Amino acid sequence: MKTDTAAKPTTISRLTQNSKIIKVIIAAIDEKKGEEIISLNLKKIPEAVADFFIICEANNTTLLKAIADNIEKRVLELCGEHPFKMEGKQGEKWILVDYINVVVHCLSPDMRGFYNLEELWQDAEQKQHH
Repeated sequence: MKTDTAAKPTTISRLTQNSKIIKVIIAAIDEKKGEEIISLNLKKIPEAVADFFIICEANNTTLLKAIADNIEKRVLELCGEHPFKMEGKQGEKWILVDYINVVVHCLSPDMRGFYNLEELWQDAEQKQHH
């Protein structure tokens, strides 16, 4: 019999817009001057891979990396959680920070416009932050 020894994420409860992790992520983005911050509540969409997406943008790769690093640092400090997965730090135009129930997308403006996640998930309740 094979046992799974991988650490399981601790965020197992259903999140709300007022959940601590969401507030911490938005504050971490804001601290590093991320722009156009939007959260998408995906809980009513059966095929959604998470409860929430948080989307932001920055005009340069240094700032995108700083935002992603600050999210990781602040969530660990204030919520005690490591990301389940982090992707895109080498690609420099789209960094994804995945906490299972909330997934953060840090994009350059051109990538954000090209993929248009807000339109793709248009059935989700959207909330603009700052």
